[in-house]
Amino acid sequence: MAYKQITDKIDYHQLEVEVRKFWEKNKVFEQSVSSRDGKPQYTFYEGPPTANGKPGIHHVMARTLKDIVCRFKTMEGYQVRRKAGWDTHGLPVEIEVEKSLGFKHKDEIVKYGVAKFNEECKKSVWKYKSEWEEMTRMMGYWVDLEHPYVTFENNYIESIWWALKQYFDKKLIYKGYKIQPYCPRCETPLSSHEVSLGYRDVKDPSVYIKLKLKDEENTYFLVWTTTPWTLISNVAIAVRPDIDYVKVEQKGEKLILAEARLSVLGDEYTVLEKFKGSTLQGKAYERMYNYHQVKEKGWYVVLADFVTTEDGTGIVHMAPAYGEDDYQTGRKYNLPTIHPVNKSGEFNAEVTDFAGMFV
Repeated sequence: MAYKQITDKIDYHQLEVEVRKFWEKNKVFEQSVSSRDGKPQYTFYEGPPTANGKPGIHHVMARTLKDIVCRFKTMEGYQVRRKAGWDTHGLPVEIEVEKSLGFKHKDEIVKYGVAKFNEECKKSVWKYKSEWEEMTRMMGYWVDLEHPYVTFENNYIESIWWALKQYFDKKLIYKGYKIQPYCPRCETPLSSHEVSLGYRDVKDPSVYIKLKLKDEENTYFLVWTTTPWTLISNVAIAVRPDIDYVKVEQKGEKLILAEARLSVLGDEYTVLEKFKGSTLQGKAYERMYNYHQVKEKGWYVVLADFVTTEDGTGIVHMAPAYGEDDYQTGRKYNLPTIHPVNKSGEFNAEVTDFAGMFV
């Protein structure tokens, strides 16, 4: 009996092509599902890519991991249905179409017509569909491309609304705030992925401010912030309970700050007292801006573990509408939330002295 000669000169690409043809001709993927009718189900929905962008090597890596899990569950005896999907919503699609139409601002979409703009988005989203399908086949990724779910189709949208209603009926949905990156040009929140697509370092001004204690004459908390525009939304200041703070006299004023940050004052000052941050909790100070009426108690010292002495004064200005740490601390102390910025990133009319200013 003659055996085929084994060689180390293997054409791996040609070998892959032959395996793929064998799979397609014998419907091996389909059989891996149909042969397990009646077995326990393990259902997989593809985390859908956006087809208006070209696939890359990172997609191959992610899909390889997904494929491994599905094949493993099949080997365990499960019937593993794998449904492909296409993400046809989101900022990447809109930005692609805005560029093609030469739009610079969201108002131009409204003038153009939302329905017409949506149609352009629906066309754009399939721009690289064939490349995605070819990559899927070439890498041997087993997924049902013939019956995908498409996020702009009504049956998908209605299924999402149905699911949300189930949560709502079970009282698992509540109205509240969430701190997120936001794009004033697009007038929409951004995912971390979208932020990374256009991230750049910029220089922002930082300021030191004095907040006068209510119960002590000529005494101020010295506070540092890198976001001066959020001072209109200030409702508290935070100190860390275990940090050493001091009260000093300088140029006829008494200032409170962290001992480790005394360098910000220069050389001419006199230390009057030293105490832990925990002793400052609840001390009230005079409000800086009075543009907004609030129901909750605010403008006093709270305790927070995220305060450091690496920079600033060891006292943190708190605006719960504009920072995750601030927001969580605000919830803990039931602080007011002041959000005076409109969807275009400008101060609203209530902020009379700065109304319309872009922040």
